[in-house]
Amino acid sequence: MLFDRILGTNIWFCLLLSATTTAVLAEEDPPLFAYVGTFSSPLQDMLPTQVDLPPGNGRGIHIFQVDRKTGGLLPRGVFELGTSPSHLALNATGDRLYSTNETDRVGAEGQGTVSAFEIDPQSGNLRLLNTVTSGGAGPTYASLHPSGRYLLVANYFGGSVSVLPINEDGTLGEATDIKVDQGEIGPTHATHAPDGSFAFSGHDRTHAHMIQSDPQGKFVLHVDLGLDQILVWRFDAARGKLSPNQPPSVQLPPGDGPRHFYFHPSQPWLYSIQEEGSTVVLFDFDSSLGTLTPRQTVSSLPPTYAGSNFCSEILVSKDGRFLYAGNRLHDSVGIFAINPEGKLKFLDYEWTRGNYPRSFEFDPSGDYFYTCNQRADNLAIFRVDRQTGLLHFTEQYVPVGNPSCIVFRAPSILHDSR
Repeated sequence: MLFDRILGTNIWFCLLLSATTTAVLAEEDPPLFAYVGTFSSPLQDMLPTQVDLPPGNGRGIHIFQVDRKTGGLLPRGVFELGTSPSHLALNATGDRLYSTNETDRVGAEGQGTVSAFEIDPQSGNLRLLNTVTSGGAGPTYASLHPSGRYLLVANYFGGSVSVLPINEDGTLGEATDIKVDQGEIGPTHATHAPDGSFAFSGHDRTHAHMIQSDPQGKFVLHVDLGLDQILVWRFDAARGKLSPNQPPSVQLPPGDGPRHFYFHPSQPWLYSIQEEGSTVVLFDFDSSLGTLTPRQTVSSLPPTYAGSNFCSEILVSKDGRFLYAGNRLHDSVGIFAINPEGKLKFLDYEWTRGNYPRSFEFDPSGDYFYTCNQRADNLAIFRVDRQTGLLHFTEQYVPVGNPSCIVFRAPSILHDSR
């Protein structure tokens, strides 16, 4: 009986140890990877109107493992790609990555290309699935439709947007639709340009700069910097086709040059940032009609600033309380509070600790903020004050040649609470 009692105690202890070990393992976070797109083409390969020089210091798509405690980025390799994968997009499950190869030129028309990759969940390494033409020259932005069945691409130098079907294996098919922008080009001096500004980037022809679906997937919006317009399309998800909405676009002030936009995470508001006008515009978005109504315009710069500036990225925090606006040449991130009506109130500017911040992003926790300082060849890491929205430099720099964008592979078990 004593033996049975000892045996029973040991079995109970083993079961308890096993359960405890399982619980600890379940609580351990899987590896979190970051992917940095770069400009990686020699100078002679750059398109003639490229304004974001210097080019070519990147090596392709740089892979990092994220230290969740410090926000640090640990190098894990590079997928060598000499065609400037300047923008990256991840699918919802985090097992596929797509890159716009901005300086690739294919065929007589010199089209750019888009590549699809499979992600190894343990190592983070990339395996090329396939590459297809993008429907125009200089693809500079890609986003996934909420259905997960299409990749939407904006071709900056081609002045066009395209819809690429995504096959079940993650590969890309040939475009189901291509739309070429047409209209009157805006002036070379922005309506809202700062005093003394010589900022000129895209008012020489049409330039599709960003494309993204609305959260419901019913409409697709894209900006054309040269036309000073945000164009709105109805989207047929069964066929992958775009048709003009009514009205088909909304006009921004002449010469201001809309670059990127961001949908508020919980309210029917859209915020647009203008590259040459250095402004942020708040729009009310009617999700049933696809219409945009402007309601507020604020400067991305201090009121005393004079000279040239090119705006870049725009983000809204997950909780919808703060907006971040990028300034190149001023080299800052403008931080704004969002009030209950969606209007913006200036809070502060944070120096990006580098030259020409092309883009920036939160990590999945929302505790860290990463700026891609394109001409400084580095990323700078900031801690986010979740209560005030302010950014605090962590004294961490990450060397990357001409970084253009950063995305994070966040396993589905993680909860994005920023």
